[in-house]
Amino acid sequence: MAALRAAVPVLALLGLCLGPAAAATPLVIWHGMGDSCCNPVSMGYVQKLVEKKIPGIYVLSLKIGSTLIQDMENSFFMNVNDQVREVCSQLATDPQLQGGYNAMGFSQGGQFLRAVAQRCPAPPMLSLISIGGQHQGVYGFPRCPGESSHLCDWIRKTLDLGAYTRAVQEHLVQAEYWHDPLKEEDYRKNSIFLADINQERGINETYKKNLMALKKFVMVKFLNDTMVDPPISEWFGFYKSGQAKETIPLQETSLYKEDRLGLQEMDKAGKLVFLGVKGDHLHFSEEWFDSTILPFLQ
Repeated sequence: MAALRAAVPVLALLGLCLGPAAAATPLVIWHGMGDSCCNPVSMGYVQKLVEKKIPGIYVLSLKIGSTLIQDMENSFFMNVNDQVREVCSQLATDPQLQGGYNAMGFSQGGQFLRAVAQRCPAPPMLSLISIGGQHQGVYGFPRCPGESSHLCDWIRKTLDLGAYTRAVQEHLVQAEYWHDPLKEEDYRKNSIFLADINQERGINETYKKNLMALKKFVMVKFLNDTMVDPPISEWFGFYKSGQAKETIPLQETSLYKEDRLGLQEMDKAGKLVFLGVKGDHLHFSEEWFDSTILPFLQ
């Protein structure tokens, strides 16, 4: 790699007729629950890492709200559909993204960016990398950022008492991807976000067409995850309906078998990539990121 980097300016000086160097594809990243766009130990770190490894790349780390505090609070309390609309507006008006971009979502940012791909095809999302995203939702809340805080306890109690009530659905982000396998009918009828993007109430052909336009849909599962329940949701699997012990992979779900989102066709075309990494939720090394994730951005 060092020899290749050294050769690039030499070729330019020689004036060889190679044409202009291709610009790096822009990258959009969306943080997870309790995080913010520019936290120096999370999204800020990832942004600098990508910019260091891919010189000249434009990276947009999404901020929902006018301040970092608002951005963090909105990851708990702002209706996800409103967040997706806000992001679609940001992307549509960013001149650096109009030729297309790659997207990388961390934890809940993974399924939120998938909603962007399905609902907002312009500018085009080229590839989606979901790092610990919960594409079939969660059933359980074993741990959340700020484990000792009253906020986590309050969220757990609220989800247990009324995840599918309208007030909770409208104002608690985590309720909007709460998927109770013991109450599938309640989930299908009342989930205002996840049930919609997962085609649980009918087929939106536009959603299917837009998702299938991706070149790659990469899903990273953390093999020692203690935050996501069940962890297989990170690979689009979930509990078998009617119980909460046995899980099934994506390929055994009705979503896949009926191909409601085009995932079966994408899988057969080699567009779905399932990656596993040792470690707890969002715990990965720079070496792993360099060797495994960066190739999808270059």
